Amino acid sequence: MTTHAATSRLGDQADDAVETKTRVPKNRVQFDLPPKSMERLNALKFKTEASSYAEVLKNALRLYEALIQETESGNEFLIRGPNGSLTPYRMFLS
Repeated sequence: MTTHAATSRLGDQADDAVETKTRVPKNRVQFDLPPKSMERLNALKFKTEASSYAEVLKNALRLYEALIQETESGNEFLIRGPNGSLTPYRMFLS
């Protein structure tokens, strides 16, 4: 075995060890979407330049969670119109 090949193999083993230590267990989720929802998912993937549908969904979950936390804390969301007027936006109707 050449020195280069041995070094390369050791580097690969080190990369594998690091990857194994930092690997987070994952769960596979499969679901069906109606065509309109799939169009929305595709549009969001394109607009956000996400690399995958999973990235879009993970970002959407983070945002959704943050919005719920803010709402539960008593905060409200306001929409500023083109003329500068503010209108409350009720995301979660109770």
